[in-house]
Amino acid sequence: MNFTYSKAEKLKSKTTIDLLFSKGKSVSKYPLRLVYIEGNFGEEFPIRIGVSVSKKHFKKAVDRNYFKRVLRETYRLNKHLLLDNLSTPFSFMLLYQSKDRLSFEEINKKTIQLFEKFLEAQKTEIK
Repeated sequence: MNFTYSKAEKLKSKTTIDLLFSKGKSVSKYPLRLVYIEGNFGEEFPIRIGVSVSKKHFKKAVDRNYFKRVLRETYRLNKHLLLDNLSTPFSFMLLYQSKDRLSFEEINKKTIQLFEKFLEAQKTEIK
């Protein structure tokens, strides 16, 4: 398994991000939220993901950047859960929505639970 987070995986398209928040669906596992939309938007990689941390909860950029780094790392370590179980391309936005300062281990555990919840939601949508 390739545990990288390459440039091709990063969600940077403003139009795709706007589409995500206007027409996308979401699943949550406190304090994380995953907003997603299905479809290939001209990218070569099957998953495109962006991360965001609320400025409302973390006023200092240092704190926001720390949690964005943690979110990217937890995605990098657990993206195999998504890649092994998805057949169509998706765009994701991973959001940290709490004032609570969880440790890396707790965020990693919540990310795994969030990805599993997303996969369950996909199975029920297909049926």
